This record gives sequence, structure tokens and C-alpha cells, in this order.
Amino acid sequence: MSGLSRLYRGETDIDFPKLFKPMVILSFVLVIVSLASLFFRGLNLSIDFDGGAVWEVPSSELTVQQATEVLAGFDLQQGAKVQEARSPDGTRILRVQADTKEVAVSQKVAAAFAEKVDVKLEEVGTNTVGPSWGSEITKQALYSLIVFFIVIALYMSWQLEWRMAVSAIVAVIHDIIITVGVYSLLRFEVTPATVISFLTILGYSLYDTIVVYDRVRENTARYDRSERYTYRAIMRRSLNQVLMRSTNTTLVAILPVLSLLTIGAIGFAQPTLRDFSIALLVGLIAGAYSSIFIAAPVVVALKEREPRYLRIRQKARDRGAEAAADHMPLDIAQHAPIPVAVGAMSSAGDAPATVTSKAAQYQRPHPPRPRKQGRTK
Repeated sequence: MSGLSRLYRGETDIDFPKLFKPMVILSFVLVIVSLASLFFRGLNLSIDFDGGAVWEVPSSELTVQQATEVLAGFDLQQGAKVQEARSPDGTRILRVQADTKEVAVSQKVAAAFAEKVDVKLEEVGTNTVGPSWGSEITKQALYSLIVFFIVIALYMSWQLEWRMAVSAIVAVIHDIIITVGVYSLLRFEVTPATVISFLTILGYSLYDTIVVYDRVRENTARYDRSERYTYRAIMRRSLNQVLMRSTNTTLVAILPVLSLLTIGAIGFAQPTLRDFSIALLVGLIAGAYSSIFIAAPVVVALKEREPRYLRIRQKARDRGAEAAADHMPLDIAQHAPIPVAVGAMSSAGDAPATVTSKAAQYQRPHPPRPRKQGRTK
């Protein structure tokens, strides 16, 4: 069987716990770099957060230099941003942004642009945002994020357990910091569309993590009875089983995002699509990575401190088989008995019998066929 077929069947045996330490170190470095960039460089916030004015000038001839000269007439050239975009009908639009929060000044600049390109004043789109509006959006975004974390933590603690909830929240925070750090380092503009993308990223990141945890929970119920394998071994087996599923899910989610980025943002020069797709792309990649190399090692570190798994590790250490307890052979993982209640009890009388297949569950011993009696004369 080829390696790809074994990967699809979940029959690979990659030593993920061996990769945990270098990957966690890499993530720690990326988080530090992201936080340092946020502290020293900050974010490139749009006018929706900082306040200011935006003019959209329809013109096929107006250059960036000419637009800057118009702003210089109102002493607004400092920190101004000029971007080229396309309308749905293909008209070239120059999007000019400057730091002015006065509506009267904004109208005068719009009139100057209309005169420069010889169009009517109504054809120049104008949008002025005050600082109070931006602060209100920021506050609402932070409230949404906090409420999201609380609800998800409570739900996962109820459905799974608090250790898995903690590790999932750690992975989500990791994804947000990395994504925001990329925006800070590359000076991408943060808009309300970016905030929506961040909230979408949280859902994808948690989905990948819960897929892993669901398989871990199944394997824990299957192999815990024997007390032969540590939680580290169960996690290793589970990650191998869900690796291809997580990869395919991420690829399917990334394909439409790449379409938005290449066609909408690059082809049609739509800044909203660009802001939305870049945040999603970075977040999806970070979410797939963190579900395996952040959430998994955190929950392993927490579970291995439980008395049950401490006892399993100590027993394995006493008999000199600690390495074997940390590695579940593939043949055992594929053919392990599944505990099924079939109405019979084990010899000890305290646990249900186990069967090796679903078909065996319904097998019943047939009574012996009666012998034919000979005729009496």
C-alpha cells in the first residue's frame, strides 16, 4: 500500500509527540515576534477605527502624485494613502484616504478632486468618520471576542472536559496573535472586514481542534481499560488517524479564500475582499497548525498529570517498558477489541465482555442438533 493510501486510511505512525517540543518553540518565537511588532509598530487601522475621510475619485488619468498634490493644498498629505481600485463595471477609481474628521473640509477636498478630473461633485464618493465611531467599533469587537471565549470555554468544558477547553482556548489565542502579528508586520490595513475575518477564524480553529479531541475521546474509551498506554500514546494514535481529515478540511476551506484573494482582491482590486481573504488565509493555516502542535501538546501536558496516567507511566517505568507505553503499535490500534455490552459479564463479574467485531456481537451459539432415534421393532 502506498504512503498516500495509508495516510488516507489513518494507518501512518508519525511520532507527533517528538515534534511537539520544536513546534511549540517555533510558535513561542512567532508569538513573541507578533507581540513585539504590535507593541512597537502597532496596527495599520482604517478610518473606521481611527477616524478620517476617504474620497473615491473616478478617473482613468489621475495619478497618485496628482492626488497627493490636491491633498497638499489642504495640508493633508501627511500620512495619506492612495490606492487604485476598480468598480464593478470596470471603471478605474482612485481611493484617497487622509486624516481629517471635519465634514466641511472633506467636502472642499471632494470639490477639488471633482475639479481636477473634470467630473461632477456628486460623482466623487466621500466618507467621513469621526473618532467616536471608531472607538465604538473597537469596543464592540472586544466585547464580542470576550463573550465568544466565555461561551466556548463553558460549552467545551460541559461536552468534553476543562483540560480540553483550556488547550483549545490557548490554540485560538495563538491563532489570533499570529494573524494580528502578520497584519502588523506587513502593514496590512485593519478594517471591519478584518474583524469579521478574525471571528470567522475562531470557528475554523475550534472546529479543527474538536475533530482531534473527538477522536482522542473515542480512543481513550477504547484503550483506557487495559492501562497499558499513556495519554501521550493515545494522542499520537489519534493525530495519525485524523491528520488527513484535518488537512482536507483546511484545503477545502482555503480554495475559495484563494479565489477571493486572486480574483476579487488582485484581479478587480477590491480592498474589502483583500482584507477579508488575507485574514482568513493566515487564520486557516494557523488554525490547522495549532490544532495539532498547540492544542494537542497542551492537553497532553495537563492529562499526564492526572493520577491515573501517572500510575500508568510509573508501572511502565517499573517494568522497563516506558517507551512501549508511549507508543501504540499500529496493528493493535487497528484491531483492538471494542467494549460492547452484550448482556454477558466477564469472569470477574465487574465489566462487560468484549468482542472483536460488530458481527460477533450478534453471534449466538447454536444448540446441538438432536440425534435421530432409531425405530423400535
